[in-house]
Amino acid sequence: MSEAASARSRLTADRAAGIAPLEPMLRAWLPAQRWFAGKGRAISRLRTVSAAELLPPGSTPGLLHLLLDVDGDCYQLLLGIRPSLPPALAPTLIGHAEDGPYAGRAVYEALGDPRLAAMLLERLRSPGALGPLRFDRDPATPIPAGLTPRPISGEQTNSSLIYGDSFILKVFRRVGPGVNPDLELPRALAAAGCTRVPAPVAWYEAEPPGSEPLTLGVLQPYLRGSDDGWQLALRRLGAGADFAAEAHALGRATAEVHSALASALPTVALGPEQTARLAAGMTARLAATAREVAALRPYEAGLRGAFDALAASRGAGVPAQRIHGDLHLGQTLRTLDGSWSLIDFEGEPARPLADRRRPEPAVRDIAGILRSFDYAARSHRPFAPAWADDCRAAFCEGYARTTGRDPREDPVLLRAYETDKAVYEARYESRHRPDWLHVPMAAIRRLSEPVRPAHRVPPTPSAPGSISPHPHPKPPRRPLA
Repeated sequence: MSEAASARSRLTADRAAGIAPLEPMLRAWLPAQRWFAGKGRAISRLRTVSAAELLPPGSTPGLLHLLLDVDGDCYQLLLGIRPSLPPALAPTLIGHAEDGPYAGRAVYEALGDPRLAAMLLERLRSPGALGPLRFDRDPATPIPAGLTPRPISGEQTNSSLIYGDSFILKVFRRVGPGVNPDLELPRALAAAGCTRVPAPVAWYEAEPPGSEPLTLGVLQPYLRGSDDGWQLALRRLGAGADFAAEAHALGRATAEVHSALASALPTVALGPEQTARLAAGMTARLAATAREVAALRPYEAGLRGAFDALAASRGAGVPAQRIHGDLHLGQTLRTLDGSWSLIDFEGEPARPLADRRRPEPAVRDIAGILRSFDYAARSHRPFAPAWADDCRAAFCEGYARTTGRDPREDPVLLRAYETDKAVYEARYESRHRPDWLHVPMAAIRRLSEPVRPAHRVPPTPSAPGSISPHPHPKPPRRPLA
């Protein structure tokens, strides 16, 4: 170990000992947080991975950064320290320290304090190391001082702050070694000249001794005045208005992002063995879900046919590349100029980071969007199946307009991913929103039926100047709000 690393390790150990008196209050507070993965069970192990004071010791308020190992998962905490809390910050209170360096002081969630949230932005404006943390930024993009922070409420797996109307900072809560795709992929897209995704402006990481760096937060431009794709679709449905033109444009935007990712990062071809393993994983998820969700059991055999067909296709070189990984209408924005952007490239947070960074068929993203149209249509009373069908067709046609290949030309792959997504949705809704279980169950009934001969989709010529096709979309996903 280098002298600098050794000193950093000693510093972290000293600070870890100093925060030991905070452990009881953190054990009580963590399970109540929406982003905490271990709900419903008591914490058995809590260990400090790293600790850093982001303001000089004795500052009021103080700002303490922690990485905690909680039963094998690593969480990022930003804690404020004050002698007492003003009334406006009362909802952020975690507890009062009884012993140690913070004895007698109030400990609270720092992101709810505008003064401390502003200090975090100041750290991002000034690259460099602070204990185990490293702050970095794109020097080409100015970050003004004095921007007023405000938190975004209602998030589940991370926390976000908007600064002025210029930037949004995503603070990752559950973190792991390696570059987070929400930093890696937008940076790669920006370097490739793709403007469909906001480019990172600044970011910060942790460098714990003996571990790969952990991505902790990413600052990006805030697309002020943009429409969330999910909410926009629901408004159009409620007004009885068509959404096909927007779906077509979103298909083109998705295809542009896929093509840029395929050009910027390595791609592979899935051979027969890999395709068989892919189908086996889908089959195993189906079996596990059928054991848990009784409503699914009558359709299990029919659904398995989609995965059997995928395995039997022998995967004649199915292209796989880096993809969004969690694409649904809630991960899209229509900007003020009417164009579409894709956001939140973190992937499904429940999956290990290494899995989220693997190449996958692009059809997984496409399936997520197609399922999202169905969710929107079934949230409307009365159900609007023609609206969903029109959106699905328009999205695929828009995608083909850019790549030259319609996703429906790979029916076996697309059906398998749509089925896998619907099975995932059934399990989620059964656990968390039973009143919504009818939405995926309608798709499950449809997907379990024998496949009818599909009409031939006419080939769509590539638009002038478009990037060469990288045809396969990915699994449909709707917002789990």
